[in-house]
Amino acid sequence: MKKKTLALLLASAMTAATLAGCGSDGAAADGAASAEETVEQTDETAAETEEADTAEETGDSAASDQTYSIGICQLLEHPALDEATKGFEAALTDLLGENVTFDMQNAQGEQANCATIITQFVTDDVDLILANATAPLQAAAAATNEIPILGTSITDYATALDIADWTGATGTNISGTSDLAPIDEQENMLVELFPDAQKVGILYCSAEPNSEYQAALFEAALDEDGIAYEEFTAADSNEIQAVVTSACESCDVLYIPTDNTMAGSTELINNVALPAGIPIIAGEEGICKGCGVATLSISYYDIGYKAGEMAYDILVNGADISTMEIQYAPQVTKEYNEAICTELGVTVPDDYKAIAAEE
Repeated sequence: MKKKTLALLLASAMTAATLAGCGSDGAAADGAASAEETVEQTDETAAETEEADTAEETGDSAASDQTYSIGICQLLEHPALDEATKGFEAALTDLLGENVTFDMQNAQGEQANCATIITQFVTDDVDLILANATAPLQAAAAATNEIPILGTSITDYATALDIADWTGATGTNISGTSDLAPIDEQENMLVELFPDAQKVGILYCSAEPNSEYQAALFEAALDEDGIAYEEFTAADSNEIQAVVTSACESCDVLYIPTDNTMAGSTELINNVALPAGIPIIAGEEGICKGCGVATLSISYYDIGYKAGEMAYDILVNGADISTMEIQYAPQVTKEYNEAICTELGVTVPDDYKAIAAEE
């Protein structure tokens, strides 16, 4: 296109020069000079156009070559949290290919480790931080108000961040995805499977505010059905065996919300509850797989993937994280632990899906 335009302009200039030659010599000279000026201007215009196109192409190349560094702090190794991290990394890898790098650090369940890991991310000036679970989110919030922070596997952001006037978005450099499943539907599941239950034990770690939040919602649902309940809390994993033993001695059924401390101790819980013949309704699949009979569970991979899409929107499209509303799992699934149900003689309805056994 550029060559054709240049040719046309040159042809026009030559025509003007020829016509001028039919007049006086002075007019001819003026026409020739005019033609030369036209050619020079055309050359300059073509050169400028080429420079502009080159600059645009270079800019596009620079944008496509930009790389992003992501710091991931995961509270501890657990199937649910592991899946959330996998989903997050998969989303950004799908969207950015090789132009993203991840520094995934595991805090081994320790709040102090979360603070150390996040501080290093801030020192390294990463482009974005993923906080997988409440403790990493709180550590990240305390460490920076500039680097974008996305949470995942967080039950309630208002509780985790102590926000009184909750609107759906934090109004700060924090957003993310929630692992909150419908608590009232989990309570309906307990009533459906154990209609004769007289007392429910609610088991969680007292150091996890999101677990306390879920417990309160579950208790409200039990109140509506007139079912008695009692809370049994452990400050850390060292107290779990004694607390579960006490709960099994006085309750017909136990409920465990999405609690990281309990999730890391499902074998210990099962070793107490199963011999005692006490069934457990779990807040998520990982806990159910380890010690529960049934759960109304979300996909942690899905909420991790959604967090990855949010990260892309922030990093590449310039989305304002302060106005991004917290996102939730698109669907929930009724699941059951076939092995534990068989041992306890629990029969589940046809709309429950068996949790896949470990390979």
